[in-house]
Amino acid sequence: MTTQNSVQKIIFDTDPGIDDAMALLFIEASPALDLVAVTTVFGNADIDTTTRNALYLKDRFGLKAPVFKGTDKPLVRPRNPSPTFVHGENGLGDVELTGLKPAQPEARPAYQAIIDLARENPGEITLVAVGPLTNLALALDADPQVATLLKAVVIMGGAFGVAGKPGNVTPVAEANIWNDPEAADQVFTAPWPVTAVSLDVTTQVVMTPAYMDALEAKAGPAGAFLNAISKPYAAFYGGRDGIIGCCVHDAAAVAFVIDPSLFEVRRGSIRVITDGIALGQTCQKVEGELFGPSAWDDQPIQAITVGVKAEGLLKLYAETMGV
Repeated sequence: MTTQNSVQKIIFDTDPGIDDAMALLFIEASPALDLVAVTTVFGNADIDTTTRNALYLKDRFGLKAPVFKGTDKPLVRPRNPSPTFVHGENGLGDVELTGLKPAQPEARPAYQAIIDLARENPGEITLVAVGPLTNLALALDADPQVATLLKAVVIMGGAFGVAGKPGNVTPVAEANIWNDPEAADQVFTAPWPVTAVSLDVTTQVVMTPAYMDALEAKAGPAGAFLNAISKPYAAFYGGRDGIIGCCVHDAAAVAFVIDPSLFEVRRGSIRVITDGIALGQTCQKVEGELFGPSAWDDQPIQAITVGVKAEGLLKLYAETMGV
């Protein structure tokens, strides 16, 4: 496991979002991570709402990292409607945002902040992206060398049909990838090391109501807030999937950075389907498999998660949050 002596710098690219808030407060609480910036993107809500939510979480929980506003739409296609039936109208389960103070993000756009921070800290920053990957694609477009300057990219996204659900917005597509498949394909085929913490594992890790109650009892104001916003999220999963509790999506990507030994990974080149009924599907050609010529040839070898130690991940989250 990562120790205090090897603190990792993190840029958190996010569309808060209930599970995004869970992940952000996890990052802030972890002694293994140093949050250097939060970059926002459309997805769980429109860009003004996700940015407002990031600024609200920063103020309410004393985060020091600056917030940079990202893009409001995909690279080439119209933005999909916000999933208010999952995250509520305000993106945070429609709990009252007590003490909300109007605040503004930093002047630079998110993609430029990613480039600048990577150039200022070459080889030191891990970019954890838990929304649509549009900011990352914009950074690649503006400065392709950014792919050689980041230490790693860890995303919550994709579904590879190995375990868990093969899709959550279509039978074959996960929401973050489906929201901008062109950007996702660009990110997977860039020469930075990418790990996709996918639905294959995130749907296997569930925070039960009892787990969330323990967070509220022992994790201070953050625990109480997370329990409150989790309730409509859990109701959604219960009604749709019969799950008792909340699937741990975005926080699982953070857990991978802290302790990758909690996961089993599979390596190979990855492409994203960008048209037709399989729009947003993520497809990996496993390293070493032999086929005729294909769109996977000569692409970077990336990693996907295919197994998870669920109890270990839940223990890591709880202990980090002070339970």
